[in-house]
Amino acid sequence: MEKRTIETIAETESRALLVGLATPDCPESECGISLEELERLAETAGIVPIARLCQNRAAPDPATYIGKGKLEEAKAVIESSGINIAIVDGELSPSQIKNIGEALGGMEAIDRTMLILEIFEKHAHTSEGKLQVEIARLRYTLPRLVGKGKDMSRIGGGGGGAAGARRGAGETKLETERRNVKMRISMLEEEIRQLAATKSTMRSRRQKSGIPNIAIAGYTNSGKSTLLNYLTNAGVLAENKLFATLDPTTRKLKLPNGSEVLLTDTVGLIRKLPHHLVRAFKSTLDEINYADVILLVADISDPEHQNQLDVAKALLAEMGIGDKPVVTVCNKADKIDATKAPGAFLPGTYISAITGEGMGRLLEKIQETLESIRKPAVFAFPANERQQGFISHLYKSAAVSNVEYGSDFATVWAFADEKTRNMYGEYLVVSCQRNELSVERRGR
Repeated sequence: MEKRTIETIAETESRALLVGLATPDCPESECGISLEELERLAETAGIVPIARLCQNRAAPDPATYIGKGKLEEAKAVIESSGINIAIVDGELSPSQIKNIGEALGGMEAIDRTMLILEIFEKHAHTSEGKLQVEIARLRYTLPRLVGKGKDMSRIGGGGGGAAGARRGAGETKLETERRNVKMRISMLEEEIRQLAATKSTMRSRRQKSGIPNIAIAGYTNSGKSTLLNYLTNAGVLAENKLFATLDPTTRKLKLPNGSEVLLTDTVGLIRKLPHHLVRAFKSTLDEINYADVILLVADISDPEHQNQLDVAKALLAEMGIGDKPVVTVCNKADKIDATKAPGAFLPGTYISAITGEGMGRLLEKIQETLESIRKPAVFAFPANERQQGFISHLYKSAAVSNVEYGSDFATVWAFADEKTRNMYGEYLVVSCQRNELSVERRGR
């Protein structure tokens, strides 16, 4: 079968059968919701979903994911509908991809992860985004290198070339391909580390400025980029598609009290998010980790908004971002029925990033949240062996704007949250002028 990319998919209008599996861990209702999401992913990739099949099983079939009877049913649907690709709502092994394709008459079969990888590849525009997508693709490919075959046609495989010609005695071509893929991953990861170091320097400068950082997070297609555009005129591409934005964008925003914050758009979250992508996009997701406040955006008009919000919260917790102050933003309020009982609505700040409804309330909420967590503080650390440790930790836990070293104390000006202020409460200054030699401190 001819190797195709996401661009040629759009040109040839692939017609897809979507295949799901309902298990005790994923009941039929959840399977249906996931298949609806898979349909939207397919449409984002330029594939036309024609039909769906969902089978009830205790567990996936090791050979074909779904059972023989359901495969025969799928083949009948394919032959009657002009379908030319099967998309399975799970992660398949190489043998499952091969076996499904053969059982369906030689038709191409891909899984959910392969589909998401192709969408990411299309939507990554920055150098870092492209590197992250390639790393994710190679990590997915590596355990699936089984030699030449159409099961790898959509995501590629390891290279040969000069490196292959230099393979050691007794090393098979497959071993060479695996070694080359590992080497390529290492090279890309080093490039990512260098870019991350640059971003870290920029982030450190932002922290020293004392300007708080706000990250916009949430389920894919909840309106995060549209929100950033409305508040800051960022001009970020905002489409009604899943994963329309992959590359983070940061802009300044002025709050009602005149203070400034940095607002950052981040990659969307989704159920069954492949771990390859979470690992590859670590540096991008770190924008959430370093934020002072998270705006967790939900599409309130989507019937699945509560489940989507739960998925987003769970993923953030997996990333170790469970203790950040969160402002729940219920977007697309212009699309809901305002006559519903208040109890039917999700608690949060209701807005429309299209019409501007509720934006004033949102800005006030951001301001209130920031005022409750980060306040100006001055610390005076004695000149001893613990001083540098204190200051280094403060750089990590607060926004340090200035440090002055004296013979007896190092005075640190910072914007610190309550936790940090309490941690160093005995060193917290009550009154201090930069040119004063003596410092009045609270505590001993």
